[in-house]
Amino acid sequence: MPAPAIKICGISTPETLAAVIAARADFAGFNFYPPSPRFVTLDQAQTLGAQAAGQLQRVGLFVDAADDAISQAVATGTLDVLQLHGSESPARVAELRSRHGLPVWKVIAVAARTDLARAADYVGAADFVLLDARTPSGSLPGGMGLKFDWSLLSGWTAPLPWGLAGGLNAANVAEAAAATGAPLVDAASGIESAPGVKDPALIAAFCAAVRTA
Repeated sequence: MPAPAIKICGISTPETLAAVIAARADFAGFNFYPPSPRFVTLDQAQTLGAQAAGQLQRVGLFVDAADDAISQAVATGTLDVLQLHGSESPARVAELRSRHGLPVWKVIAVAARTDLARAADYVGAADFVLLDARTPSGSLPGGMGLKFDWSLLSGWTAPLPWGLAGGLNAANVAEAAAATGAPLVDAASGIESAPGVKDPALIAAFCAAVRTA
């Protein structure tokens, strides 16, 4: 089985992005959710997107965002994928996919086996589902270093291409990949020295660990 694809989420500086490119990640995530410590402005995203062009795929992360906010980000011309991390319905996902002509990833919050059934709701609407740990009510929807019980995925048949997020770091990602068979792994807080502050050494270690999985 090939090593999983790698997404590094919450990139906010050119220096961090350079480390992600050097570590040969496949996707870089730019967070457009204002409450997040990883939030980037349109100007920042445009600069980062231009730097990443031709190096890896650029993913824009949104949480129940208004049409204008998504359209403005897409208009920068520096996004390859939309990632929806809120309560977006299948109809909303399909609408955004059609309107912007970009692949759409839908995040599914997982705390119990029954949560996995929600992935099937997005067949025909999303291109990809990303399984992330459910966070406490009222908190950020992700990027908090929480992981869910990977054994919940035992025997699960994914209805769409999928990936694994939630509490992944260099110390546990090989175990996570082996336990779940995830085709893609996504890290945010697990490669930071402080919330929103990416550590180039941790990025390199994470990517190296994935490739040994």
